[in-house]
Amino acid sequence: MTEIFSHETFLSPFTWRYGGDEMRHLWSDAHKRRLWRRVWVALAQAQVRAGLVTQGQVDELRAHQNSIDINRAHAIEAEIHHDLMAELHVFAEQCPNAGGIIHLGATSMDIEDNADAIRLKQALALIITQTEKLLALLADMIDQYADHVCMAFTHLQPAEPTTIGYRLANYAQDLLNDYASLKQVYAQLRGKGLKGAVGTAASYAELLHNTSLTPDELEADIMRSLEIDPFLIAHQTYPRHQDWLVMNSLAGIAMTVYRLAFDIRLLQSPPFGEWAEPFGTKQVGSSAMPFKRNPINAENIDSLARYVATLPRVAWDNAAHSLLERTLDDSANRRIIFAEGFLATDEILSRAYKILKNLRIDEYSIRKNVEIYGVFAATERLLMEAVKRGGNRQDLHEVIRERSLQAWEAIRRGEHNPLRELLMNDTRVLQFISQNEIPELLDASGHVGTAPQRAKQLAQMIRASLEGSA
Repeated sequence: MTEIFSHETFLSPFTWRYGGDEMRHLWSDAHKRRLWRRVWVALAQAQVRAGLVTQGQVDELRAHQNSIDINRAHAIEAEIHHDLMAELHVFAEQCPNAGGIIHLGATSMDIEDNADAIRLKQALALIITQTEKLLALLADMIDQYADHVCMAFTHLQPAEPTTIGYRLANYAQDLLNDYASLKQVYAQLRGKGLKGAVGTAASYAELLHNTSLTPDELEADIMRSLEIDPFLIAHQTYPRHQDWLVMNSLAGIAMTVYRLAFDIRLLQSPPFGEWAEPFGTKQVGSSAMPFKRNPINAENIDSLARYVATLPRVAWDNAAHSLLERTLDDSANRRIIFAEGFLATDEILSRAYKILKNLRIDEYSIRKNVEIYGVFAATERLLMEAVKRGGNRQDLHEVIRERSLQAWEAIRRGEHNPLRELLMNDTRVLQFISQNEIPELLDASGHVGTAPQRAKQLAQMIRASLEGSA
């Protein structure tokens, strides 16, 4: 059976559009089958010690370990309806002297679940590397913009000044927590081990009876060769709770980067106009509106992140409904959620890095927004100083509120913000603050508290964490 795929049939967007080539390779059918064969070779090698297999047979298996023939395997699967057994038959055909000892004592999930665990570990390693790269970039940007004053917005309304570095530090702090979770899940990843049909290792105990090897020793040899530890307890599969932890770690990354991308979309809109993702010289923003500069990369991130957010629920159901010693109702969706979850997260991190690396900071719009809205926030300084000089806090609060409403009305009409002038000429304020002091008190550019210092402190924490992982 020859299989030919083209754009005349359905192809997943993850086949070519989303995710990197390295991640795509990890979730390829070819890589999966090579991992299956790696487990079979490790099993046979361990059985040499027990005298069940000869070294020559293992050498023959190893010589053909990467000689997969997917077309032949699929042809056999079409007859026997079992993908792993079809691959086993192909492997056996290629190894006439060793074919008869492949899979000795094993059940399918002894092979598949260990291969899956190895593949999850490889994929998590790529995501961890991507996350480290993004964190390092954020740390540099935080330092660069730690003192760069801009307006903060709460409820999507102008609030008080902050700094660009402090805003970036907010996303970076969440990403640093996501990074710690990724590393924890990576460190705890386990394979099923070699435990047979229901996890009791009964088949191996029978096979190794009267040999020099125990089932535990056999398992230890194999898992050491595969470079992954086994679960102490497993049924026919490793505990599906592990899959849920993996997918949650991806969803955490997606959530953090989603928020960053969403804020970039907001800040790129003309009413803000402060940040913008890079836009190519020949890039088309709209088929109908030639002037458009849509934040398509940030929107793409948010679209993919919403999808990743749904996947832990599928993994949750797989774990919760793993009835008694095993059911097969997780098999089909596990072929999908791992590959697509990792590829989507890979794309999310890659696009986020490209956006931030080339992020456009519009100095004019930032200054304009601080000039228009910062004076409102700075009235707090004026109020505190007036009260310290003997004013009534409640009375002065009402004065500022009245004048602020007048100023908002002027801004609504597109006029200059008159709040500074209104307060400079209000006798109720001038009882306590001289007219020439008011402009300085209403200058919001220094009203950012300890934000710059704390932003820089977080950048140092990020670098320390990355250096500790090196």
